[in-house]
Amino acid sequence: MQQRHKTALTSEEYVSQQGWLEASLDRCPLHPRGGCGLAQHGTYARVQPPGMRVARWYCRTGKTTISLLPDCLASRLCGSLDEVEEVVATVETKTAQGTSLEAVAGQLRPDLMDLRSAVRWLRRRLVPVRMVLLALVTLLPGQLGEEPRVLAVRKALGTTQALVRLREIGAAHLGSLAPPIGLGPRQRGRARRRRGSQQGTGPDPPRTNR
Repeated sequence: MQQRHKTALTSEEYVSQQGWLEASLDRCPLHPRGGCGLAQHGTYARVQPPGMRVARWYCRTGKTTISLLPDCLASRLCGSLDEVEEVVATVETKTAQGTSLEAVAGQLRPDLMDLRSAVRWLRRRLVPVRMVLLALVTLLPGQLGEEPRVLAVRKALGTTQALVRLREIGAAHLGSLAPPIGLGPRQRGRARRRRGSQQGTGPDPPRTNR
C-alpha cells in the first residue's frame, strides 16, 4: 500500500537531502485507532533517480507494508512525475502538429530497437495520466481548465509541474485515482478472449452431484 509523503522537494533534492529520513506515519491507514502493531520497516530503493529510497512501515494485524511515496515520484512507474509530465506534454504538442504517436515514441525512446516497445512505454504514461486528468477535471469543475490535457492544466494552474500539483489538489481522492498520479491499484489490462469456450489447461474440476 502506498501513502502520500507531502513534500516540496524535487526528486534530486529528495535524494541529496535524504528526504525519506523525514518521512513519518502517525497512524495506520488500515487501523486509524491503533493497536495493530504498526512499526517502521526500513526503506526500499527506486531505480530512478539513482540513490532514491522510500520509507515504509508494516502493519502486523493487516500483514501489509505501507510505503510513503514523496510527491515528486510517480507511483508504480519508474521515474519522477515531472518526467512523466514531460512525456505527455511532448505527445500533446507533437500530435497537435500532425506527428503520429508512433513517431513520437520513436523520438522519445530511440534506444529501444523495437518500435512497439517504445509505443508501449509511451502508452504506459499517456493513457493513465489522461484517465486521471479526466477524473479530476470532472471532480473539480472550473479549477483545472476545460480539457483533460497536461498543457491545458498547466495553463490553468500557472505551473510546469502540473502532475505534482494535481497530487496535492486531489489529495482526498488519491486512493481511488490510478497511478502514476494517484495511489490506487494499477489498472489491469483486459484478459485476452479465448476462442469458444475452451477450458484452460490443468486437471478437470471435481464432479458434483446434482
